[in-house]
Amino acid sequence: MNPVILAAQDPTLADFGKDPWWLVLGKILFAFVVAVAATLLGVWFERRVVGRMAVRPGPNQAGPFGLLQTLADGVKLAFKEDILPRKADKVVYFFAPVISVVCAVTALSVIPFGPMVSIFGHRTPLQVTDVSVAVLVVLAFSSLAVYGIVLGGWASGSTYPLLGGLRSAAQLVSYEVTMGLSVVAVFMTAGTMSTSGIVAAQGDGTRLSIGGFDLAAPGWYAILLLPSFIMFFIAIVGETNRAPFDLPEAESELVAGFQTEYSSLKFALFMLSEYVAMVTMSAFTVTLFLGGWHAPWPITIWSGANDDWWPMLWFFGKVIMLVFVFVWLRGTLPRLRYDQFMRFGWKVLLPLNLVWIMVLAGLRSIEDWQTRDRLLVTAVGAGVLLLATLFWPSRKKEPKPSLQEQADTRPYGSFPLPPMDLQVPPSPRTKRVLAEREPANVVAGPDSREV
Repeated sequence: MNPVILAAQDPTLADFGKDPWWLVLGKILFAFVVAVAATLLGVWFERRVVGRMAVRPGPNQAGPFGLLQTLADGVKLAFKEDILPRKADKVVYFFAPVISVVCAVTALSVIPFGPMVSIFGHRTPLQVTDVSVAVLVVLAFSSLAVYGIVLGGWASGSTYPLLGGLRSAAQLVSYEVTMGLSVVAVFMTAGTMSTSGIVAAQGDGTRLSIGGFDLAAPGWYAILLLPSFIMFFIAIVGETNRAPFDLPEAESELVAGFQTEYSSLKFALFMLSEYVAMVTMSAFTVTLFLGGWHAPWPITIWSGANDDWWPMLWFFGKVIMLVFVFVWLRGTLPRLRYDQFMRFGWKVLLPLNLVWIMVLAGLRSIEDWQTRDRLLVTAVGAGVLLLATLFWPSRKKEPKPSLQEQADTRPYGSFPLPPMDLQVPPSPRTKRVLAEREPANVVAGPDSREV
């Protein structure tokens, strides 16, 4: 394909703000429909996949393949009784789920779904809007979404929702730092914070000359910045309160966490916000690390893979793949303890992220290196860091002494222990009591006679 045409496919900041009002309204409506459809299909998809993993059928009665089961559940929730706790703050109790939904849906406005296309004769990007700090906009909305959970837990006037809200606040602070540091590596490599600019930077790729052969190096930051990609994905799982990090709604100790006192449509809004946030963060990950709407190899062999409306198919295919990973984690990993979860965020992810950013900054500061040398050293460093993380020797615990060894090493004068074989000898007092209760067997003499 002509490189000029390829360059014209990638939207820039100058291409936004020129659409007529009806086209902007249509884009906003499309983003909202994507959010609602993501919830309806996401719940069905998760139940089917988890059912498959657990060797169970999953929903298969309402509609073909059970596709209408989620819609039936939504109608059922709408007709359930809406209970308001007596001690609840009515205003905050009502607006808390609304805040979570609005923040999750609004973050989709800066996600690029495709390149420049023609809609009724107007050349426009398949994106609602874009700004020079669009990535920070997504991070801001993901941070604001936690207010819905915290306020919902506090406004319920109950202990368990309050504890769930506090857990969510601590969880956000812990993993927002890791997520922000992971994005720093993308800024340094792409040279922009615009989402459309990051996608364009990954679409160019790099040509390497190795052994006299011209090879096309991958442009995806998931490969070039592999440590950042892994840590970013772990962080978004914690940000969206998904298993195994679903501690704010842990039913084993908090009944249902922050949403314990919610019912009917308000509970449905919380569930809607969770699935929209999962899809939004998956789309954000695709934009930052998986090339956005650009087709993966070997589809790129086809010259028209990134033309017209085809890129939307590749984009949503990548999003579905990441949503499957979310569901896969829920079906396989058990929930972490809260102390393990916080320790993992502060003592493992944060130091690794800082070290990786320092290494990457050092590589980029060497200006006389060629692009090939930078890529090779970055790839080798990422591989060494990943191998060191996977095979780092864990501290072996000292063998625990047996019960007999513990009994032998007890200091003199300690409290007496029962025998190790648990065969307790009978008490002398028990023998005496039994002897007193036995009847006396007196043999009659020869002079005895019956009267």
